[in-house]
Amino acid sequence: MPTLHIAMFAPFLLALFVPFLYKFVRSLHVGWFVLPLPLALFVYFLSYMEDVRNGEAIRATMPWIPSLHISFDVYVDGLSLLFALLITGIGTLVVLYSIYYLQKGKEQLGHFYVYLLLFMGAMLGVVLSDHLIALYVFWELTSISSFLLIAYWYTRDRSRYGAQKSMLITMFGGLLMLGGFVALAIAGGTYHIRELINTPLTEHPLFIPALFLILFGAFTKSAQFPFYIWLPDAMEAPTPVSAYLHSATMVKAGIYLIARLTPIFAVSSFWVWTVALVGLVTLCWASFLASKQTDLKAILAFSTVSQLGLITSLLGVGGLAFHYDWMEENIFMVAVLAAIFHLFNHATFKGSLFMVVGIVDHETGTRDIRRLGGLMTVMPMTFTIALIGSLSMAGLPPFNGFLSKEMFFTAMLRATEVAGWAAILPIVAWIASIFTFVYSALFVSRTFFGTYKPHLLKKEAHEAPIGMLVAPIVLALLVIFIGMVPNVLSDSILAPAVYAVLYGLFTPNEAVDVHISHWHGFTPELFMTIGVLLFGLLLYRMFSKWKKVYARLSERMSLNVLYDQSFVWMERGARAVMSRMMTGSMRTYLMYMFASLVGLLLFTIGVSEQWNIDLSRLAHVRVYEVVLAVAMIAATITTVMAKSRLTAIVSLGAVGYAVALFFVLFRAPDLALTQLVIETISVALFLLCFYHLPKFSQKQESVGFNVGNALISVAVGVTMSVIAFFAYAGKHFDSISQYYVDNTYEKAAGKNMVNVILVDFRGFDTLFEICVLAIAALGIYAMVKLRLAKEEER
Repeated sequence: MPTLHIAMFAPFLLALFVPFLYKFVRSLHVGWFVLPLPLALFVYFLSYMEDVRNGEAIRATMPWIPSLHISFDVYVDGLSLLFALLITGIGTLVVLYSIYYLQKGKEQLGHFYVYLLLFMGAMLGVVLSDHLIALYVFWELTSISSFLLIAYWYTRDRSRYGAQKSMLITMFGGLLMLGGFVALAIAGGTYHIRELINTPLTEHPLFIPALFLILFGAFTKSAQFPFYIWLPDAMEAPTPVSAYLHSATMVKAGIYLIARLTPIFAVSSFWVWTVALVGLVTLCWASFLASKQTDLKAILAFSTVSQLGLITSLLGVGGLAFHYDWMEENIFMVAVLAAIFHLFNHATFKGSLFMVVGIVDHETGTRDIRRLGGLMTVMPMTFTIALIGSLSMAGLPPFNGFLSKEMFFTAMLRATEVAGWAAILPIVAWIASIFTFVYSALFVSRTFFGTYKPHLLKKEAHEAPIGMLVAPIVLALLVIFIGMVPNVLSDSILAPAVYAVLYGLFTPNEAVDVHISHWHGFTPELFMTIGVLLFGLLLYRMFSKWKKVYARLSERMSLNVLYDQSFVWMERGARAVMSRMMTGSMRTYLMYMFASLVGLLLFTIGVSEQWNIDLSRLAHVRVYEVVLAVAMIAATITTVMAKSRLTAIVSLGAVGYAVALFFVLFRAPDLALTQLVIETISVALFLLCFYHLPKFSQKQESVGFNVGNALISVAVGVTMSVIAFFAYAGKHFDSISQYYVDNTYEKAAGKNMVNVILVDFRGFDTLFEICVLAIAALGIYAMVKLRLAKEEER
């Protein structure tokens, strides 16, 4: 197995051993056993930095389902390497932080680290996969593992609610995205992303449907408007989960997908403006809502949504490079550069802020800013980290957030050069940045400034232990270091990632020039930043006056209420349908099923317009076949009309044996033998089961003639007969029977064709049937055991 695949599957392998470590090694926190893996993976991926910097891409493949041409194809370029480093680097810090956050003996640490490792492996699979089906499998695994992490404290109602909400929304988008992948593969003739990038697809009729279906998946995963509602509720997860999933990894999966597929879809203006506008709406709306939150995690949740909207809008505007690459110096490259740079910056400052919130909650017992205040002198280290992260989030110098925010303004201003209406883009970006400053200021001031309120806290506040501070300190130092020396990332990380997103606009050996600096002179971007600072300070100081505007927003019209109400409507509808249809009568259920079957079959026949019946080739019906058919009909009528269960079972067995005789007459001895064995076992089982049932009541109720039932019965019989005649008269495909005749012995080395079909050619079908029977048997066994246990209690 190639080392890249080992690295990708390593978290899954370690997850297998975590439960044993948790159970048998009680002296050490399980996190210490997990910590070396993400650190080793981080160092491993760092080793590819020089190759990627030189323009080389690392590929590896491993077969998965060769018959369907599905394989684990791994591709490492600048974009996937950036994400792999974030996943493993932030993962290392989160594991270290969790060792001190989650107490040994009080938490189910075995469960936590299994879920965390599953998520880490799934995210690595998403960003490294070059095959769309493999990428989809890992994509859905991130939804499942994040569901488990969010619901880690499953005894809490809000934890279960948030986990369910996130899984339903992200998996709904993932299912639509799968449809987009299939449509894209049909259009391009391959599931490999690298091959699709080099294939012209714009003229294919499935190109636009694939575009929008894939965007649905990306928008739901990255919490874009209107799908953002799952992320604030996901904050019920433990803080290490929030710091990992919702600042650096899971929510960035949609960003990654948009960036990775930009070379394929950005040639369409639908992609460019849909991504740009949805991102800007998300940025503006979420930044506005963040300021009204009173829970520290809720503030960071909405700020995460707004920052994701910022990155998404930049990728949309960056797609204009594929339309206006003739413009001097390819001016839209700055948008992609800003998106990649801010993606990295956001992981550093938001990860540190989530950890700060965890520290405050851990040491005071609350995250409510109405109870907090004055913690600056009590928790000076935590305050310093929070101040650095908040200033970077607000986009103030000299921190790294300022640099990418300035580039964001530049990209929005340049977008106005291609369309007059695009002048609204920098205006919306500027307004959203003002609210970003406001919620950043509120986050710090309401927590650390003002009056200390020990009587409102659940615990006596004190500084966190050094072990819990190490991870946020590392991230805060990165915020400062990248802000002061930004070009340390230019050639090693940023330029290769930009090259990957804008693949096709550069020659293979062309170097992408990336240079980042603080001062560009007195530019419009600088004045926009000054305006953000001035208006942000004004709104912050007057917050108590204008915050009343939030009260005017109708909660009934919110997306969260719509989400919750949709379940109420579905439940009411289901109850209404069930109260009318679930009558407890087996005859009624069969009537529904048979009526639906007849309707669907007749509709299919009508649509296909294959109404040809040819009786010229029918074989002659012999006398003994007529006799056997009459015997089957008589046995069937006896089964229905019998007043004794024994008579009904015997007559039902007679029907089965008559069918076996037909197989003998039609020269199918293998099939006849199989039928005889199954029928014999079935009759024996029926007799065994019915022996324990009470006898038929002596008082028999007469059942009147029902016209509806009679019509459905006749319709089923006529429909099946008509279909049989249609199928016989119009054969559109060669019979598959000859394939079995030719290959039963050659490929399966068997002489009994029926057995070979069941065991080899239809092996999965048979396996699933066995699984169903096994599950049913276990259920019956469990019910019998419960009954015996209750009888013993009596």
